[in-house]
Amino acid sequence: MLSESPIGIYDSGVGGLSVLRAIRDALPQESLLYVADSAHVPYGEKTPQFVAQRAATLADYFVSCRAKAMVVACNTATAAAIAQLRQRHPGLVIIGVEPAIKPAAHLTQSGVVGVFATTGTLASAKFAALVRREAPEVRILLQPCPEWVRLVEQGVLHGPQAEAAVRGPVAQLREAGADVLVLGCTHFPFLREAIEAAAGPGVPLLETGAPVARRLRHQLQERGLLSAGGPGALRLQTSGAAGALAAQASRLLGQALAADALAERWR
Repeated sequence: MLSESPIGIYDSGVGGLSVLRAIRDALPQESLLYVADSAHVPYGEKTPQFVAQRAATLADYFVSCRAKAMVVACNTATAAAIAQLRQRHPGLVIIGVEPAIKPAAHLTQSGVVGVFATTGTLASAKFAALVRREAPEVRILLQPCPEWVRLVEQGVLHGPQAEAAVRGPVAQLREAGADVLVLGCTHFPFLREAIEAAAGPGVPLLETGAPVARRLRHQLQERGLLSAGGPGALRLQTSGAAGALAAQASRLLGQALAADALAERWR
């Protein structure tokens, strides 16, 4: 493993591109390999066992690519598999994501925090432990929003359909007293404009991309693995349709991008 080795990042689909965007901003010199496991999206409706099996397969793939780090840019996969991944590849820097409960607990004035996430994340033992540890005195309201994942995968980020999809869940949490909202799925930052409009002015909307990028930078620096070159390359791959990923990523990241398909053994 060398400092010039790539960083592997994956999600069930394109949601993890919100985390990739933050990593590129923080570490522009690093080469990034993004895998969208689009043949199996959404993870939030799969069993934890299935999600963990896909995580193990993709971790093995990144290791075969001589990656120096792996970012599990998916809350559902982090909850289902992060501990097993670290046991499977103890020499690999592995960073997961989790909903921003701790900063939300510090920000709330009402003592009520709303969390938007997938069913898989909200039902996990890892999420329950996070809430007990970081916000024992705060009321946490949970709102599963699987439709939001589908909207982002379809590229519906603005307009009447997106506005209608976010209006109800946001209103429900705001009416229940939530004065801080947490985006507990990496797909959801791409709907930020619609969510902010529905929430109203002055409501903090917390996501995880920037904290993940900072944690990744720290761990690479500790191991002497930060790249000294740059700018880093970006490669996109998918277990689904490469053309669809290229179009989605180009739209979400605001630049023309290509993608290719994973080899059959990794799908």
